[in-house]
Amino acid sequence: MENMNAIEVEGLTKKFGNNTAVDNISFEVKAGEVFGLLGPNGAGKTTTLRMMTTLLKQDFGTVKIFGHDTLKESRIARSMFGLTGQYASVDEDISARENLMIFSRLNGLSKNEAKSRTDELLEEFSLVNSADKSLKNFSGGMRRRLDLAVSLITRPSLIFLDEPTTGLDPRTRMQMWDTIRELVDQGSTIILTTQYLDEADQLADRIAVIDHGKLVKIGTPDELKKNIGGTKLQFQVDEKEDIPDLKNVLENQLSLESTFSGNQVQVIMSEKNQLVTILNVLDENNISFSHLIVQDPSLDDVFMSLTVGKN
Repeated sequence: MENMNAIEVEGLTKKFGNNTAVDNISFEVKAGEVFGLLGPNGAGKTTTLRMMTTLLKQDFGTVKIFGHDTLKESRIARSMFGLTGQYASVDEDISARENLMIFSRLNGLSKNEAKSRTDELLEEFSLVNSADKSLKNFSGGMRRRLDLAVSLITRPSLIFLDEPTTGLDPRTRMQMWDTIRELVDQGSTIILTTQYLDEADQLADRIAVIDHGKLVKIGTPDELKKNIGGTKLQFQVDEKEDIPDLKNVLENQLSLESTFSGNQVQVIMSEKNQLVTILNVLDENNISFSHLIVQDPSLDDVFMSLTVGKN
């Protein structure tokens, strides 16, 4: 199983009336990687996820889970993954232990196996001290950890995480990141949707950006960032009367893309070594400056570049 793709999506399409929510999307997910699905609200990523997890039937195209077609071999395909959403199907009125026992039994474990697996998961997700409390008394972070624990009862090779840290405080988010990394270290393949771009940057090996139902870009975080442009240089010119000369030098002499807002200047550098040239030019022309910041492209820049302004 290690040498095959965890998921193969080909020509996936879904329409709701006259609206094409997912438009002929194709990609592969390698076994053992964290694969991020990003896109603005309404872009089609949730519909894509629902089709991949057999919760929604596609109009056209195929999804294969470790080689098993989700339509032709739906039972086998479903047995090979776990799904954790923002709200897992757990009972609010009973305890974490009881929920895990019920779902373990529903997944075919014997009573003794269910008890053993429940104890393991309570320990693994730091829920032992709260195991017998009603879920109504759980914090957001505790609830999210239980959601993940439920999806891992059968130790699936593939795990779909649909916005697993939405609404969590920063500390709990970091704890969830550590848990996700541990799952990958243990051999799991992760499909991650998230509204936090820093989360995708930290966790994902590759990212697919979806917009208006189409796959607009796919690659590693570094590849995506390199594709959208260079490093940003920002600084403030001390004397406003120096700006016309500076603009002339940057654009005509150095052929650099620059924008001006008051005394604030932003320059896009294709290579970081251009910084030395720019600083030398500022010195030669006696242009004093302050508040210099050098910033590499971020996934926020990628997201804005690929999705904004195309509505």
